[in-house]
Amino acid sequence: MSSDSEQRALDAYSQVVTTVAAQLLPSVAALSVRTARGAGAGSAVTFTDDGFLLTSAHVVAGAVGGGTATFSDGVDARFDVVGADPLSDLAVLRVRAATAPPAPLGDADGLRIGQLVVAVGNPMGLAGSVTAGVVSGLGRSIPARDGRHLRLIDDVIQTDAALNPGNSGGALADSAGHVVGVNTAVAGYGLGLAVPINSTTRQIIGELVSTGRVRRAWLGVAGVPVPLPPPLAQRLGQRTGLRVVEVVPGSPAGVAGIYLGDIVVSAAGRPVQTVQALQRLMLGPAIGTRLPITLLRRGALVDVVAIPAALETRT
Repeated sequence: MSSDSEQRALDAYSQVVTTVAAQLLPSVAALSVRTARGAGAGSAVTFTDDGFLLTSAHVVAGAVGGGTATFSDGVDARFDVVGADPLSDLAVLRVRAATAPPAPLGDADGLRIGQLVVAVGNPMGLAGSVTAGVVSGLGRSIPARDGRHLRLIDDVIQTDAALNPGNSGGALADSAGHVVGVNTAVAGYGLGLAVPINSTTRQIIGELVSTGRVRRAWLGVAGVPVPLPPPLAQRLGQRTGLRVVEVVPGSPAGVAGIYLGDIVVSAAGRPVQTVQALQRLMLGPAIGTRLPITLLRRGALVDVVAIPAALETRT
């Protein structure tokens, strides 16, 4: 590549980053919270025109009486925690006086490895923090815990865009300025992670806005991915299924007739190749509804119907 071509490429890169930064910085706030453990800080991004902000659940965990959001123009606003979901590491806040323009939410399912992304945060002492990099990994999972419940946050975005202290809760945006992720953790040098904005997390965000909590369904089954027999894999266009290694007695799975050793092939008409694929179906709307499941049992396909229960009913 000639020096002129390199310069044009750098100019185009810089133009994208500066444009995204100018678009999103007014929407991003620095958060100051006080918990029983002391003061905490993070970032948040405004996503509605009536003062709702999106951040990481761990940023506001244990916050007493909300906190203060400071925007890039220097305006301070008190916020309340509308709802937090530790199992997705997402939380929704609301400022008491809407002061910032909303940032558009995108869809992380369209991201590709190597794609340019821009991390925008507003950590205390580093107002207007902007870094850029590429999507370096997709489909990763990180564990999240809420009391005795453990869940994997799936389809996490891995990026090499540097995340400064206090960037958790800030925006990860594509080149069009659409927020495709919420920065959640720094996993190591040169490695940042973000919870994706997609159909699943949009549903979680919607429930937090409307009710302040996220209902989850419970099936009562645990499994591990295993290869499907080659003839069946070729016929279904699906390489793996989920072998059942535990069925809780009396659970929806047990009542439906799912047994140890069965291989879950599909649920609700969707292929099930990973634990996360089943988890995605276990949100509020699944509670009390019929969930058709196809199993591979001793070489034959078997159809059962389970009715997931609310997670809170588990004893």
